[in-house]
Amino acid sequence: MGGLGWQELLIVLVILALLFGASRVADLGGALGRGIREFRTEAKSDDSDESSNEESESETTDKSDSTKSDAS
Repeated sequence: MGGLGWQELLIVLVILALLFGASRVADLGGALGRGIREFRTEAKSDDSDESSNEESESETTDKSDSTKSDAS
């Protein structure tokens, strides 16, 4: 319940084609696909940035711990 079946999606696509024209619907679909692809790429790069930040923070913590033990 709550999901759209293939028949409902077909009806929605036909209505969109009637309202905007087939070429405009194709352009919108392409733009939507590019947007989703860019979002995924940015999300992956953000994940890799966060993991590299965590690694550098742990290295900094390790260095400061060793400096404290050397000072005593």
